[in-house]
Amino acid sequence: MKNQVVLITGASSGIGKETARLLSQRGYKVYGAARRTNKMKELEQFGVKLLEMDVTDDESMTAGITSIIKNEGRIDVLVNNAGYGSYGALEDVPISEAKYQFEVNIFGLARLTQLVLPYMRQQHSGRIINISSIGGRIGEPHGAWYHATKFAVEGLSDSLRMELKEFGIDVVVIQPGAIKTEWAGIAREKMLQTSGNTAYSDLTQKHASMFEKADGKMGSDPVVIARTIEKAVTASKPKTRYAAGSGAKPILIARSILSDRMFDNLMLGMINRLS
Repeated sequence: MKNQVVLITGASSGIGKETARLLSQRGYKVYGAARRTNKMKELEQFGVKLLEMDVTDDESMTAGITSIIKNEGRIDVLVNNAGYGSYGALEDVPISEAKYQFEVNIFGLARLTQLVLPYMRQQHSGRIINISSIGGRIGEPHGAWYHATKFAVEGLSDSLRMELKEFGIDVVVIQPGAIKTEWAGIAREKMLQTSGNTAYSDLTQKHASMFEKADGKMGSDPVVIARTIEKAVTASKPKTRYAAGSGAKPILIARSILSDRMFDNLMLGMINRLS
């Protein structure tokens, strides 16, 4: 374990930051990557090595992996955690914003995976851990583009898992529920900017109000997901999926047993009730 090298993207806050701290304390050689290393400075006291990396910039990602291999000679675990939620009614969201969300949430994840796989194949071992969401299994109003990216992460991961089996490389999906991070605030702000004064304003305002009430009050602490990621890293035979955090398992169970329209009514009713 102490010789295993872990790269975590989106390590400047929330789930990524807690995971970097936890795994470093457990004895892993952890590299925390983010666009702004100044927001990760406190991780250095736990032994985390900081990398400036933008998952939408190929040169940045290539340089980061080259640096890790130069220093360590290997990479054992990639935690693809970087991502964000940009909300708004599909009709209102500029295609440029939709494309950027795919660049961050799916293409950056895929490109970084491409960069680490030659080394993992050479080792005949490795673990790719993709942070999806319960949003990779369900939809909700104003989240079409975000959910589309997370559905893509789920499909990519299922396909990749079969491709990499012969090389001894595991692919694991983490599906967080409601977590106390910056995510809800960012999604709420984007949603109001995009659809707060359009034909979709009534439901948008209610949805934003629900997010505001939930932000920082409802949800699990990021360390809950960090501990779940630790399970996925340390298990000799990890599950293909781990659902964790507030509401994750009940919502996924509801989605599996309800019809599409029944689940739609459940989600819309939740927004109206909690707004």
